[in-house]
Amino acid sequence: MGVKAHMSRALLSVSDKSGLVDFARGLAARGFDLVSTGGTARALQQAGLSVVAISEVTGFPEMMDGRVKTLHPRVHGGILARRSRADDLAAAAAHGITLIDLVVVNLYPFAKAAANPDTPFDALVEEIDIGGPSLVRAAAKNFEDVLVVVSPADYPAVLDALDRGEGPSRQFRFELAKKAFAHTGRYDTAIAATLATIAAGPDAFTRGAPPLLPPSLPVDLRKVRDLRYGENPHQQAALYEGFGPHPGFRVLQGKELSYTNLLDLDAAARIAMEFSEPAAVVIKHTNPCGAATGRATAEAYVRARDADALAAFGGIVGLNRTIDVDTARAIVSTFIEAVVAPEVDEEARPVLAAKANMRVVVPHDAPADAAEAGTRHGSSGLEIRSIVGGMLVQTRDVVREAHGAWPGSDGPTVVTKRQPTAEEWQALRFAWRVCAHVKSNAVIFTSADRTLAIGAGQMSRVDAVKVARMKADAAGDRTLAGAVAASDAFFPFRDGLDAVAAAGATAVVQPGGSVRDQEVIGAADEHGLAMVFTGRRHFRH
Repeated sequence: MGVKAHMSRALLSVSDKSGLVDFARGLAARGFDLVSTGGTARALQQAGLSVVAISEVTGFPEMMDGRVKTLHPRVHGGILARRSRADDLAAAAAHGITLIDLVVVNLYPFAKAAANPDTPFDALVEEIDIGGPSLVRAAAKNFEDVLVVVSPADYPAVLDALDRGEGPSRQFRFELAKKAFAHTGRYDTAIAATLATIAAGPDAFTRGAPPLLPPSLPVDLRKVRDLRYGENPHQQAALYEGFGPHPGFRVLQGKELSYTNLLDLDAAARIAMEFSEPAAVVIKHTNPCGAATGRATAEAYVRARDADALAAFGGIVGLNRTIDVDTARAIVSTFIEAVVAPEVDEEARPVLAAKANMRVVVPHDAPADAAEAGTRHGSSGLEIRSIVGGMLVQTRDVVREAHGAWPGSDGPTVVTKRQPTAEEWQALRFAWRVCAHVKSNAVIFTSADRTLAIGAGQMSRVDAVKVARMKADAAGDRTLAGAVAASDAFFPFRDGLDAVAAAGATAVVQPGGSVRDQEVIGAADEHGLAMVFTGRRHFRH
C-alpha cells in the first residue's frame, strides 16, 4: 500500500463517526499521522490508534467548551499552503507549520437539533459549527494539494485512491471538493432557514413555524440520474431529488423511467392519495382517463380502466393500496406503461413480472401500512416551476374541503332549491376530489364511485362539457343521465350550466364566486338540479 511521501498528515474531526475507526486505521497503515480533536480523538484513542491532539499542533488548549480549537494559523496554514509555491512552503517552514494533506470533517448536527422543536435556543446556537466549515472550505479551496472528505460513504474510495501508484487523481480531488462545498452550503442553508423561524423578544427567543414562502428560497437538489431525454428527444433531462416532502419513486421492475413517465406517475399518485377507501386512477398526459373507488383494489382498478378503456391503453396507473394478486392480474390483462402503489405483495410480484417492460414503482416514503395511504396527501410543501427569467413558487393545492364526509359542517353550501340526495352527496364529493387534479378548464361527470366522462384542458366550460359528452358517446354504452358534474372553477355564464343539464347531470359541485352566480343558480333551479358551492377553486395549469 504505497503512498506518495508528502501525504503524511490527516486531520480528523467528525460528528458522524460511522466507519471512522476503520478509515483511520487505513490511513495509519498508509503512513499518515492522525491529528484529531475532542470526541473524535477519544474515539480513535479508545480504538488503540496513536493520535496527535490538536492542542499539540496549535500550542493552545481547546477552550471555551470546544468553541475554539482549530482556528489557528498552524492548522489553516498547513491546509492552505500551496505545494507548488516556494514562498508558501518557506512561510510554513519559517513558522513551524506542518503540512496537512487530508482533512476529514463533517459538521455539528445542527439539522438534527433544529428538527426537534423542544431544542432550547441556546442549545441550538451551540450546534452552529464554526471551525468545521472553515476546515472544510480551506481544504476544498486547496483541493489540488489536500484531500477533503465530508461523507463516510467516501472513505473506501479515498483509501483506494491513495493506493494508486500516482496517488489520487486531480478529477477525484475536485469531486471531493465539490461535495465539500455542497456540504457546507447545505449546512449554512439549514442554519439560515431555522433562524428565520425565531423571533427575538426582550426576554427570550421564540421559535415558530418557518414561513411557507421565505424572502429567499435556497433549493438543494441532488441529481439521481440523467434521463434518456425530456418531453421530446431533442431535450436533455435529468431527475433530481431532495426538495419538498415527496422524495421520488423506487423502481421494483421494468424499463427505465422517462421524463413523461415521472410526470404521469406523480399525477397518478396525487389522485390516488385523495382517497382513504381503495382507489385507482389511470393517467394519460397528467390527466385522468378514469378514476374509481371500490370495495377492493382490483375492483377499483377495473372500474377506473373501463371508464375510458380506449384511452387507458398504455396509461399510467395509480393505486392507494398494496398491489395484491387479483389487482396484479387485472393490471397485466392489458397494456399499461407503469404502476405506482404504496407497496406490492410478494405473491403479486411474479404476476407483474410477466410484463417485464412495465415499470412498477413505490414511493420512497410510502407508509408502512398501505391502508394509511389516503391520509398522506395532506402535507403542504412547495411546488416550483420555471418561467422566462425566474421561478414561480406556490404551496401545494390540497382539497381540504373534501377531507370529511358530505354533507357536513366543513362541506359545501347548497345554493339551489333542491337539496342533493344522499347518493348525489357521495358522488359530488367523489367528483370534486378528482376534478381538482384535471387540467383547467375542467368539467367532469361521475357516479358515486367512478368517473363517467372527463372534459379536460379546454378554453371554455361549454367546450369542456362537449368534450366530456363526446367521450361518453364514444364509449357506446355510456349515459350521463343521472350523473353529477364538477367544475374546477365557477361558471362565468349560465351556458355552461345549461350544457351540464343537457348532458343529463342531476347535481353540480363548483366553487362559486362569479358575478353571475345568481343567474347560474337560477338556471340550475330551472333544470331542477341540486348545486353546491365549495368556496374554493382548484385550477391546475
